[in-house]
Amino acid sequence: MIRFRKRAAVLTAAGVIAAASVTGCGSSIDTDAVVATVGGEEITLGVANFYARMTQGQYETYYAGLMGMSADTMWTQEAGEDTTYEDTIKESLIQSLENLYVISQHAADYDVSLSEDEEEAITEAAEKFDADNTDEAKETVSGYRKDVEKYLQLITISQKMDSRMREGVDENVSDEEAAQKSMQYVYLPYTATDEDGNSVELTEEEQEELKSTAQDLADRAAAGEDLEALAEEAGVEVQTATFDAESTSPNTDLIAAADALEAEGNVTDPVETDNGIYVAKLISLLDREATDAEKTTIIEQRKQDQYDSLLEEWRDAADIKVDDKVWDKVDFEYTGVTIITGDEEDASDTTEENTSDENASEDEAAE
Repeated sequence: MIRFRKRAAVLTAAGVIAAASVTGCGSSIDTDAVVATVGGEEITLGVANFYARMTQGQYETYYAGLMGMSADTMWTQEAGEDTTYEDTIKESLIQSLENLYVISQHAADYDVSLSEDEEEAITEAAEKFDADNTDEAKETVSGYRKDVEKYLQLITISQKMDSRMREGVDENVSDEEAAQKSMQYVYLPYTATDEDGNSVELTEEEQEELKSTAQDLADRAAAGEDLEALAEEAGVEVQTATFDAESTSPNTDLIAAADALEAEGNVTDPVETDNGIYVAKLISLLDREATDAEKTTIIEQRKQDQYDSLLEEWRDAADIKVDDKVWDKVDFEYTGVTIITGDEEDASDTTEENTSDENASEDEAAE
């Protein structure tokens, strides 16, 4: 079976397609087929396929290489037991599409709608997509005007709803709730660098000596000597960190020891780990800057929790049904999408010809 590689040049800004050019070929699908229903509203295969293909193109063009995969093999990679990467992404995509419909169905509750300017921009974007692409290319990604417009309407409404769904949370956060402490610490690793620049593990005897060094450093710091001077003497650097009891970096055992210190200036005993030894000095029981930053984080988390809670509530109330047989018609393995930009289009045409020749040769060999 020939694996076709289509290409899509898509420029997006605030969720709106500004320009696009697609080349390629693929099997025809019934874009009016219903892939799912959400609260009685139908999701057509045309909208679902366009949404999926644009996302697929981003993965194949920008992420495949970073993930150590090729665009034509990434979708068959295992992502779990009896699950491919394509299965995982498609499951996420259909749920995301369902969410777009669910959110749009509650837009009126927040007096959210598309303005005339937004409607006009969406129409212009869809018309440009339609004009910039061949019929064959649009067939591949269901890039027909009605599907593109619906997709852009959903995206725009979702973006406008985002802030509204996060409104009204309690933004009062006490210092006690957000409190962040700060410390200085040193790390003495159980490794050294040899003459060739390679990292080598210390012998047991050397590790015992390092433990003695760490204990001496801790004792002298606790007695009031400057930690930075002691670190320089030991050949290591002083690091700083802010933390609370739930922190995990740079090391959970170090955090627990530092968090147990009761007064500023107190020093931990040496904290031994598998790879080295830490010693920390408590600098502040309430780091103002870090605490204020944590307050912002807490507020943002409250907003996200409210958003997630609303979406879950709306999804539970909506009667969501997916027709798997229709959704299965969207296949990433044998229909590829590569995003290109204007200057790349000519070069892509050459690549397309080469790829087609290779596919033809593979097909002949198979025969």
